[in-house]
Amino acid sequence: MTTPTLDSAVAIARALGHPARLRTVAMLRSGELCVCQITEVLKLAPSTVSAHLKELKAAGLIVERKEGRWVHIGLTSEADVRAVVDASLASLEGDRQLADDAVFVDELRRLPVEVLCRVGYDGARSECARNRGAKA
Repeated sequence: MTTPTLDSAVAIARALGHPARLRTVAMLRSGELCVCQITEVLKLAPSTVSAHLKELKAAGLIVERKEGRWVHIGLTSEADVRAVVDASLASLEGDRQLADDAVFVDELRRLPVEVLCRVGYDGARSECARNRGAKA
């Protein structure tokens, strides 16, 4: 565990100070997500999501794991940083946007990442439905 400094506290506060980044951190509480999944939930351009993820990473809030062509994002395991994240999100329990995001994330987790990244949410749902129909 690192020793927190004023600079690191300010970086964390700044990173959590944007709705898209706060939503991203909230999504990651349920486990890591592929960048394409985060992009689907936020409904932002991939370059914009990338910029938000860069800020979260610089603040030490997230970690990346590359698996083939896909980059998976997770919350840091550092206890002091996780405590700040948990405290920041505690006051948002019951927030409609975060609840809707959680439901959508659950749905996205059921779709193969390789399909979702290739054809997007609607295409992945259609492709998976076709595949289920073909197996029946």
